[in-house]
Amino acid sequence: MTAHEAPLGPPGGRAGRRSLKERLTAGERLYGALLRLPSETLVEMAGVAGLDYVVIDCEHGPADTALLQHHLTAAAAQGIDVLVRVGSAEPALALRCLDLGAAGIIHPHVDSAEDARRAVASVHYPPLGNRGFATYSRAGRFGTVSAADHVAASRNALVVVMIETERACAAAREIASAPGVDAVLVGPADLAADQGFPGPDVVDALVATAHRGTREAGRAVMTIVPDTERARAAERAGAQLVLFNMAQVLMDTFRSLAGPRVRGRVGTLPSTS
Repeated sequence: MTAHEAPLGPPGGRAGRRSLKERLTAGERLYGALLRLPSETLVEMAGVAGLDYVVIDCEHGPADTALLQHHLTAAAAQGIDVLVRVGSAEPALALRCLDLGAAGIIHPHVDSAEDARRAVASVHYPPLGNRGFATYSRAGRFGTVSAADHVAASRNALVVVMIETERACAAAREIASAPGVDAVLVGPADLAADQGFPGPDVVDALVATAHRGTREAGRAVMTIVPDTERARAAERAGAQLVLFNMAQVLMDTFRSLAGPRVRGRVGTLPSTS
């Protein structure tokens, strides 16, 4: 397959570029940005900055696939990969995201090994899964690659499952061991909600249980962090996929820029000229 014939997605078909899945298997630690606010510019900036991937959130953010295609095009121009978080049990959306060239799918609310197997099936073609087959999509370079090459490229699609309940944390090893699962992400917000918003020690203990089960299954841990300090902590804990929550990063930055308030007014910011 020549560089001209290489599929637009999932990554790995591009000449000289390894997919996220290949890099993960090789033991690399990968850094990404979670984008809940649709912005092609933020995708481009993440690529220019040198991040490895971005996550477009179609669970808590817009699920407009036309808009998603613009984000994927911007990402491809900067050489950065895109994962998409779909809603719970949305195989049809997962299929469309992959056809557009997403590097993989993040599936929320996975509570059991059976849920994990369904998530894997929605991402892969038979015999690995039940994803509807098409080569005329953007991922198949609009029908210009062979079926065999397209299937081979599709096997590089990354499958990340989200654990968000106490039940799922207890079953983390079984969930992570489901064939085709590449990584596990614990959703701390939903996990706290599942527990009635207890103190952080309770949630931290459940997260540790889930991470331990994931590592025992030989799968990668993905961790959402708000800043570089927490990113370093995640690295020390063994996270292989570190994901910055850009909504929190941006809000913290804006708050710091606002400066001290004096008599109801925002403090004067220093000149940048």
